[in-house]
Amino acid sequence: MESEGLKALGTAFAIGLGAIGPGIGIGIIAGKALEAIGRNPETEGKIRNNMILGIVFAESIAIYALVIALVIKFV
Repeated sequence: MESEGLKALGTAFAIGLGAIGPGIGIGIIAGKALEAIGRNPETEGKIRNNMILGIVFAESIAIYALVIALVIKFV
């Protein structure tokens, strides 16, 4: 295989595998937050703030994977 083909394969694996975990994590976070709001609607604001913070941390991992994929592709 040529080096460009290997770079493309490495890029695809880096972003593909790097986005699976955060995607699953964000789904779990949102589902659990909706369950918590359904059980105790008075705490919606506090739960929503914590949910958004958790989503931001999970999404940052996907952004790191994107950066690594771009490094593999262009360096």
